[in-house]
Amino acid sequence: MGDVSWSSFGEWWQTWGAPIGVLLVVVGAFIAFWIVKAVIGRVVHEVVTGVKRRADAADTEALSSSPLAQVRVVQRTRAIGSVLNTMVAWVITALALILILSILGVNAGSLVAMAGFLGAAAGIGAQGVIKDFLNGLFMVFEDQLGIGDVVDLGEASGVVESVGIRVTQVRDVHGTLWYVRNGEIVRVGNKSQGWARAIIDQAVPYHADVDAVEQRLLDVATEMSESPEWVGRIIDKPETWGIESVSAEAVVIRLVVKTRASAKDDVARELRRRVKAGLDDLGVELPSLQKVVVQGLGEQPPKGGQA
Repeated sequence: MGDVSWSSFGEWWQTWGAPIGVLLVVVGAFIAFWIVKAVIGRVVHEVVTGVKRRADAADTEALSSSPLAQVRVVQRTRAIGSVLNTMVAWVITALALILILSILGVNAGSLVAMAGFLGAAAGIGAQGVIKDFLNGLFMVFEDQLGIGDVVDLGEASGVVESVGIRVTQVRDVHGTLWYVRNGEIVRVGNKSQGWARAIIDQAVPYHADVDAVEQRLLDVATEMSESPEWVGRIIDKPETWGIESVSAEAVVIRLVVKTRASAKDDVARELRRRVKAGLDDLGVELPSLQKVVVQGLGEQPPKGGQA
């Protein structure tokens, strides 16, 4: 009787063992991915919650008024969580596929050969995708850019709206949303990290008193840097770097103000307005823009100027 039962079970297992094994592997893969995803999500949530708690902010948007480093920790943590979820999904899928093939009776030699074939095919056919993936991974982990940063990627420049594993989305000043493949990004100019400079190249008539004009520019900038509205956005004393260029019609004087990265444009606009008012008070009549050629823009600071 017992022999008959075991014999019947053996016949049943030979018929249904492989499908049941495949089903168990698939279910196990889904459970494993769900568990790992939950763990990653929990870690990301704890990091983000901790940063918000330290910053006393109710949501990520509110962190814009907190130190930039805290905002970047949140965005980086979420991006890294997304990367890890993708990597875990690929690894679990590959392991499940190997187990399924093994259950179906495919020998190890065939598995190795298939893996080699798939690897070669991926290397040839999907090298662009792999390049995008790796470059996106490095950009996230090295914190080259983050959501909300103002960047110059060569072909596209503007505000970063999304950092994906394969594509980074950048919206330019005209509102156009650019989709830039990570593998095609060879340089990243980030205008939102650390500090920036508001540079005013002011042209004045050739016959003007250069010393008096330079002093007035410095006084205007210093007064602005000490005003309550701007004291938090200007992080160093304004400087004049002297004469930038000379022509028959005008002399160009450079005024420089070191600012927080996010405040550069606002500071520059207000500074130009105040400079115009200051030169009006001095009685300086500005030369025609058609006759002025500004040179030296983007050159290194003079000796003694801050790097």
